[in-house]
This record gives sequence, C-alpha cells and structure tokens, in this order.
Amino acid sequence: MKNNSRQPAPAYGQGDATFQAVGGAEGLKKLVNDFYDKMESMPRAKEIRAMHPDDLVETRDKLYCFLSGWMGGPRLYKEKYGPISIPQAHQHLNIGEEERDAWMCCMRNALKNQPYPEALKTYLLEQLSVPAERCRTK
Repeated sequence: MKNNSRQPAPAYGQGDATFQAVGGAEGLKKLVNDFYDKMESMPRAKEIRAMHPDDLVETRDKLYCFLSGWMGGPRLYKEKYGPISIPQAHQHLNIGEEERDAWMCCMRNALKNQPYPEALKTYLLEQLSVPAERCRTK
C-alpha cells in the first residue's frame, strides 16, 4: 500500500528551504536584478545608488552570492570573494537609518515583482532587516 501523506515543507530558514522557495539560483538572480533595477530607478535610492560603482555587474553578483548562502543555498560568496564581515565591508560608506531604509525600500519593491507567497516576502523583509542594520556606519 502506497503512503500518500506528504511531509510538510521545511520552514523558511531551515536548511535550503528559503533558497528553494525563492526559486533556487534563477529565482534569486531575478530578485537581485529586480532589486538593483529598483535602486537605479527609485528617487529615494539615489544616494545609496551613488555609493555603488557605475557598472553593477560585480555588485549584483556579490549580493547574489551572499544571499545564496544566507538563504541556505550554495555558499558562493566565500568561494568567490572570500569571507565577509558585513560591518567591515560597509565601513567606508556613510550609511545611516535613511540609507538603510532606502535599501529596504528597494528590496520591498523588488519583492513585489516576485511570485512568492506573502509569507515568504514578509519573512525575507524581516530577516533582511538584520544585515541591513549591520551595514549602518552612523
């Protein structure tokens, strides 16, 4: 006799559940690209966009690699760029509450474009507020 009972999906934050929930590598790349597209187009993000290089190819890749490991997927950042300390990586920038909030606004707007369940969007925003706060330098 076949057992048709399904195991509940792992909760976000456990293993690679979050990485899988965003659509794996392709879904995460779309989120990262939408995020930087928002940063380039939203007036509120003008100041934080100016903190980045004109060419965002490596910047997009760094966020993708960081978020991949952060979401429980492949730990690409360390493999490609070495260990990361979020405060140390941002210490040369003038990041306060306004800049942190602009970053979060870009992410919130990028998440609106994703086909994720609302619970995942809420989870990501809550969890991303921690590294966003750790970027603050003032």
